[in-house]
Amino acid sequence: MEVRINPAWKPLLQPEFEKPYFRKLTDFVRREYNEHTCYPKGAEIFAAFSHCDPDAVKVVVIGQDPYHGPGQANGLCFSVREGLSHPPSLVNIFREIERDLGQPCPQSGDLGRWARQGVLLLNATLTVRAHKAGSHQKQGWEIFTDAVITRLSEDRDSLVFLLWGGFAKRKAPLIDAAKHHILTSGHPSPLSANRGLWFGNGHFRKTNELLEAGGRSPIEW
Repeated sequence: MEVRINPAWKPLLQPEFEKPYFRKLTDFVRREYNEHTCYPKGAEIFAAFSHCDPDAVKVVVIGQDPYHGPGQANGLCFSVREGLSHPPSLVNIFREIERDLGQPCPQSGDLGRWARQGVLLLNATLTVRAHKAGSHQKQGWEIFTDAVITRLSEDRDSLVFLLWGGFAKRKAPLIDAAKHHILTSGHPSPLSANRGLWFGNGHFRKTNELLEAGGRSPIEW
């Protein structure tokens, strides 16, 4: 199974790759991909780490696990392949961008354009079996992605962490709030958004204001 990772991430990720839990995780993932249909494609499992160098990361968005429908997942949280219809959570993300920034909803649901600007779109679990949400949870991915969040918190300054929903908010203790900006809200899923917990959070404008205040370029959402 071909896996692609930007070499600049290797110093940060390699210590995790060499730990016993990750070897077990690798065996599990290979077996799942050999025996079942799984997403995303093998080459895109680490797509969150392929679009920009770690030193270029400015914003971190934490998701839960990949979309499990046919061909949707492309390795970036909340993102879908070019040309596919937008899942409900992504629709609500785009609607909030429209409300917050006054710009039209994007046509493409592929968020690689964000990632190339320094937005790390990180799912806590990087793989999933087709049609079985959460099927690859508690196999070691969470240990790995928690380590990534912790290292970024330790090694970088003034990142903007967007924690949407209860699952993402539970990652807050991994982040040094004295060094970084943490913005929280309800999840963009319809269940949360329709209860008034998502729309109006203003995270996209706030993120850009924080970046510009720190002398960094804003994100073109």
